[in-house]
Parts: sequence; C-alpha cells; structure tokens
Amino acid sequence: MAEFPALNGQSVSYAVLEFPSNSTNPPHTHPRAAELLFLIDGTLEVGFVDTKNKLFTQSLQVGDLFVFPKGLAHFQYNADPQFPALAVSAFGSANAGTVSIPNTLFATGVDDNVLAISFKTDVATIQKLKAGLAPKP
Repeated sequence: MAEFPALNGQSVSYAVLEFPSNSTNPPHTHPRAAELLFLIDGTLEVGFVDTKNKLFTQSLQVGDLFVFPKGLAHFQYNADPQFPALAVSAFGSANAGTVSIPNTLFATGVDDNVLAISFKTDVATIQKLKAGLAPKP
C-alpha cells in the first residue's frame, strides 16, 4: 500500500518476484491472504505444508499458476544453475503480511536454549544458524 495507495480497501495486491539462479524465497507465511503465483519466465520449485504437515510441491514452467493457501508455510526455489526466474504473485488482501520463518525463529532474540531443545540440537548449531541470518554491517 505504501507504493500504491490506491490498493487501500480493495482487498487485492500483487508483487513481482525475481529469482536469480540457485535462489530461494525462504519458508514464510502470509497471515492475511492466499497467494496466487504466476510464472512468467524460467522454472520454479514451489510448495506448501498444510495443517496436517503434508507437503504439496510442484515444478512450475512458464505460464503455470500455483495457489498458496492463506496462513500456510510455503516457499519458492529456482534450482536452475544458469537462468533466473520471474513471477507475479497476487494476494487476496491489500496487506497480506509476510512472516519469514527463518527470521522469526533465528533473528528475533528467541532464546538459544529454547531453539536448541525445540529443534533437538545444540546451542552451537543454533548460534551458527543465527549468524547466517544476522544483518550485514
């Protein structure tokens, strides 16, 4: 809405997504909207996990559509080692919101012990994950 105020109150928005070679849009959710992704160029591996922890994935080619249900964790991945991918996502809200799962868990100050126990690992591993997500100076 900040870039295009006319969306305010329209219950719709969009985003253009560029995926360089071997890049990902890490697992995330949109708490206020479903997402309809349309692949314009390249290829993408996409998927979401439903409320029963079942993974749904698809390999998208140019012209394909994929729906990510509202609030469910999902991702996009350009596995092509040479070519970028380009997609447009439409959302059923002017303010879909984005919750990055890696950032939410590892870059917000959640206690290392809580994360280590939750992921059945050790604090050193959690600290390595956090270091990889720390903002660059």
